Amino acid sequence: MKKISLYILFLVFAQSYGQELNLPVFTQYLADNDFVISPTYAGIGDNLKIRANGLTQWVGIKDAPDNQSLYVDFRMSNRSGIGVTAYNDKNGNTYQKGVKFSFAHHITLDYKSKQFLSFGLSYNINSFRIGIEDFNTTYDTPIIDPYITDDKSQSNNNFDAGLLYRWKAFYLSFNANNILGKDIDSYTAIEPSQLLNYQIYTGVVIKNKNKKDVEFEPSVFYQMFASDQRSSTDVNFKYRKFNRRGDYYFVGGSYRFLNDQFMKPLNLGPMAGITFNKFFFAYSYQITMNDLSGYNSGTHMVTIGLDLLQSASNCACTKGTSQSYYR
Repeated sequence: MKKISLYILFLVFAQSYGQELNLPVFTQYLADNDFVISPTYAGIGDNLKIRANGLTQWVGIKDAPDNQSLYVDFRMSNRSGIGVTAYNDKNGNTYQKGVKFSFAHHITLDYKSKQFLSFGLSYNINSFRIGIEDFNTTYDTPIIDPYITDDKSQSNNNFDAGLLYRWKAFYLSFNANNILGKDIDSYTAIEPSQLLNYQIYTGVVIKNKNKKDVEFEPSVFYQMFASDQRSSTDVNFKYRKFNRRGDYYFVGGSYRFLNDQFMKPLNLGPMAGITFNKFFFAYSYQITMNDLSGYNSGTHMVTIGLDLLQSASNCACTKGTSQSYYR
């Protein structure tokens, strides 16, 4: 039992260590919200899109990570879009809050073959805090260190940049998050100066020739951290079914693994969602497939949203790859 407790503490620490200035990416982007992945998606589609997301990781483990986030993006002209992301993240005794302001510009490479290229940039403001008010005495530590005082917090500024290529129903995006390095104490060297991580997201929307109201969407999401080269991959699949009004439901699943452990899944789980009269709801569940599986009931995620102010663009470069962008 002591070994398991130490293992849990290590994972919680590692998670908070890696999430500073990095929002936890599970399957939020699969809830028809590609803007989660990259600022390049801002303004694609006919609506002002609002998505609120709540994620609780490792339910059943005390002080496990918990995250809430809000995503809003819309087109501001025929070829450009802007977006805002706000988030609140808690992991044990660490707290992180922040906001991102994003801009994207879309161009047409070739109109006949439907090839488009998008550029995106985000400015990030982040506050990272250690909640000393949550510190409690234990048998091994009966007295809290009196030198631990004040509000242990700091703020950071950074940038994300991305490219998105679309060819008919195919899409490929590349994103670099937290481009700037971090100022650290050179004498301690217990934290990385690099917060940079790379993300690649690609997939294709396959339309049923016999049933135009049905879509299949296989996709892959890859993430790699520059500081220690650790990386993971999601393999996803979604099925959408539309009605005459443009409303739809979808079902799917995701398989995540560390790239040096392909045959050992890290997370595995289904998801489903539905839209009705501009309202969106989705639920995702991920089973933890490591030594913690016997001590928690998995990761639960809920997304709700609204699609407002429908307005078609005069440029095909803001058209999405799925019918779900236009309702």
